[in-house]
Amino acid sequence: MFQFIKRIFTWWDGQTFGTQLWTWRKGVRVGEDEAGNIFYRNDDDSRRWVIYNGDMEASRVSPEWHGWLHHTWDEPPTDRPLAHKTWEKPHQENLTGTLAAYVPAGSLRKADPVERSDYEAWSPE
Repeated sequence: MFQFIKRIFTWWDGQTFGTQLWTWRKGVRVGEDEAGNIFYRNDDDSRRWVIYNGDMEASRVSPEWHGWLHHTWDEPPTDRPLAHKTWEKPHQENLTGTLAAYVPAGSLRKADPVERSDYEAWSPE
């Protein structure tokens, strides 16, 4: 019972009951990306949305699908894939705040920070 009530009022644990109902009634499945996110549109293509697979983090949507979601182009990447340059890196979600976030050398967040000899902390005398 608690899970049902939680689904009605919260969005951060997945789609709400209202979103699931709207998707079931009005949604036309367009495609799925490599992360397992599923993309939908309504019949007249005036609304487009995504149902996330896992964490609800907007940076998990690749540039191809982001452009389609925001009506930058009409065809979804399943119909017309976006051409990539040879120098482009693959899409990566924002890892800030996670254990996989970038930590520079010498940071206190590293497991064993580098000992610095070029810096002397100021101390009041």
